[in-house]
Amino acid sequence: MTDRLRTTTGDPADGHPGRRRGRLRVYLGAAPGVGKTYRMLDEAHRRRERGTDVVVGWLETHDRPRTARLLDGLEQLPRTVRRYRDTEFPELDLDGLLARRPGLALVDELAHTNVPGGRNAKRWQDVEELLAAGIDVVTTVNVQHLESLNDVVQTITGVPQRETVPDEVVRRADQIELVDMAPQALRRRLAHGNVYRAEKVDAALANYFRVGNLTALRELALLWLAGRVDEALRDYRATHRIDRVWETRERVVVALTGGPEGPTLIRRAARISDRTAGELLAVHVSRSDGLAGASPGRLAEQRRLAESLGGSYHVVVGDDIPEALLAFARARDATQLVLGTSRRGRVTRFLTGPGIGETTVDRSEDIDVHMVTHAFTGRGRLPALGRRHSRRRTLAGYAAGLAVPTLLTAGLSQAHTALNLTTDALIFQLGVVAVALLGGAVSALLASLAASLLLNYYFIPPVHTFTIGEANNFIALAVFAAVALCVSTVVDHAGRQTARAARATAEAETLSTLAGSVLRGADAVPALLERTRTSFGLDSAALLDRTGGRVLARTDEPSTPLPSTENARSGTETTELPVGAGAVLVLTGRRLPDTDQRVLTAFAAHLAAALERDRLATAAAEVEPIRAADRMRTALLAAVSHDLRTPLATALAAVGSLRSPDVEFSAEDRDELLSLADDSLVGLTRLVDNLLDMSRLQAGALVLHLRPTHLDEVLPRALDTLQDRHAPVRPLDLDTAPPVLADPPLLERVLANVVANALRHNAPGAPVLVTASAHAGRVEIRVVDRGPGIPPEDRDRVFLPFQRLGDTDNTTGVGLGLALSRGLAEAMDGALDVEDTPGGGTTMLLTLPAATAPPRPEEAP
Repeated sequence: MTDRLRTTTGDPADGHPGRRRGRLRVYLGAAPGVGKTYRMLDEAHRRRERGTDVVVGWLETHDRPRTARLLDGLEQLPRTVRRYRDTEFPELDLDGLLARRPGLALVDELAHTNVPGGRNAKRWQDVEELLAAGIDVVTTVNVQHLESLNDVVQTITGVPQRETVPDEVVRRADQIELVDMAPQALRRRLAHGNVYRAEKVDAALANYFRVGNLTALRELALLWLAGRVDEALRDYRATHRIDRVWETRERVVVALTGGPEGPTLIRRAARISDRTAGELLAVHVSRSDGLAGASPGRLAEQRRLAESLGGSYHVVVGDDIPEALLAFARARDATQLVLGTSRRGRVTRFLTGPGIGETTVDRSEDIDVHMVTHAFTGRGRLPALGRRHSRRRTLAGYAAGLAVPTLLTAGLSQAHTALNLTTDALIFQLGVVAVALLGGAVSALLASLAASLLLNYYFIPPVHTFTIGEANNFIALAVFAAVALCVSTVVDHAGRQTARAARATAEAETLSTLAGSVLRGADAVPALLERTRTSFGLDSAALLDRTGGRVLARTDEPSTPLPSTENARSGTETTELPVGAGAVLVLTGRRLPDTDQRVLTAFAAHLAAALERDRLATAAAEVEPIRAADRMRTALLAAVSHDLRTPLATALAAVGSLRSPDVEFSAEDRDELLSLADDSLVGLTRLVDNLLDMSRLQAGALVLHLRPTHLDEVLPRALDTLQDRHAPVRPLDLDTAPPVLADPPLLERVLANVVANALRHNAPGAPVLVTASAHAGRVEIRVVDRGPGIPPEDRDRVFLPFQRLGDTDNTTGVGLGLALSRGLAEAMDGALDVEDTPGGGTTMLLTLPAATAPPRPEEAP
């Protein structure tokens, strides 16, 4: 029994011809034989009983009796016939269907490629025209024909799918119905002869219809349609403004700060996701001002970990981190949110209030929040009281904290009679602010304490004593100390934020320049190294193999000693930073401050990615010849089975008949049998020679013996190798053409293959012309036929091995001739191309270098 999963994105009412655009219904299957066409016909009968005008535009029964019986009672539109390469092919009559204008059209096989001659190359384009005309369409497609899954299906089944349909065409359908069937049930249906004819069943069961293949294809179909259902659900919720989470599928969001607890949280979230067969999403919230202190290198490592565990990584921007996390989770319909417990200690939590975790729990509503403990819980440090300065500036700030109040006291003492206490306090406060700008909050705190003491001792009655006579003066002194401390803290914080903003801007510009240089450069690793050296003002940068110390890349001359801690020059520093798992970045030059480490880590992450990309590219380049050889071997085995068997069987039959004592042949019959055996063995020899030469070309083992060669001497020998030695071939101007620099036996093979191909496709009774002319130090040899010609889009394909461009006559060879001919021509520094023959036909243009030849024997004096 067929299970169905249906998605509907609109009104399911039947369409009418007057509607501006038709509605599309797609029956999606995991493999041939699951019942898509049967379900489509069943739907057509149902719609017909409801009064819809139904017409079968195109449908393939594949000789299945039960499917054919369902056609009874349905109007079938006559098919149009298109002629292509002397063969007639039936096709969908699109114009007839548009003129008939039914309420519902059945169009089978959505991914079908139309025979050349119509206005659309693909059937899905025909369907688009029908929909645009207001005609409802019901169609079928298998999951292996979806463009996004084409390569995946080929990897699973080993069978390339040349007919594809864009995913968007199917996604836009108003209804998609999955016609599903268990692999074992489909194999039983196949074994009973309900899918293919009996002679094809065993091969199908042993190859494409293996249980593993069918299970994988079924999973692909289910997952693809589940994604479509998820899109439809999101559209529905957005249209109806539904903000609450619908727990249709478990989605686990893990929040990452870039801290050391990240890997623990990711692994815990992955375990939760695996238990519920859900989706894992890792998210990092970045502040909108770009001043967050998360480590890019650590975030990059956590991103790789999340993706390796099957999750996805996201970055959102927001100043309110709990709100940003919950907004992301609700937008993705997340059901669970994983957070780490706070790294802040008890004192910090007491001073700063509730943290991100507690706030997120309070606002989470219908999202479950997991607070995960880790090894770094409660081990955070108190926030720094001031920004970090150089040691010299810090000492200068401390000195100013003591000196500035002292100097102000000395100056104000001279003008004490002209100033009051309020003025003295404001001047001291100004000095505290100046100290804060110089040395930070700690220096300002020292200055405010010194100023308070000096103000009390020298300017608050009774003077020269720390005793305060009036309560009002005590309050004034206390307010002064508090205001001085607050103002100095605010000034220090503002300076710190300004410095961080300036540094963030510089870092952003540096990273932007870095990304641009990598994208524009052909070789990423040297560009990254040079950018690292120049960005940090270093003397040199090198990338070394961590295990063997081999130099992978460097920015200085190869003769320069490698930078290391052992051979560092006087006054220079060497910095080493790991790059990925197998390399280390060695920098020589000035000492890098701690503030540069974050950007340097980002450079190292880019280097690691570039190294991995180069490694993958190298591996792919190494594997490609092996894959090409495997494809060649597979195509060879598939193509030569018939071509080897036919001449062998013919020769064996002829020789066996001659040796038979039961039959006495006449001399004429004996000659005919011998001629038949001879022709078969000559053809077999030519086939084997072509295969051997092609394998030598592929392996680069072809040995050339180039020498001046006259064309009028080579062409007759080439024609003698043809099966029809009396073929109509007419050479023109070959005796006047200059000699070519070529290997005569190989040139003979090229001419024989090209002429044989021209004879095969030439018009009956017309001769094949072979001409030659000299131009710019090269000789152009043209083989001209009057056949049907080759379309421009197919001209490169004729030179592919085992390619006949739709020819069905397997007796003409395996399709190696032109591929081998082009390879041999290029090996001799020549070229073989295709041109149109004026008046119709094909001209093969063979270009070879001209040579200065010694005189012919008959021309010698």
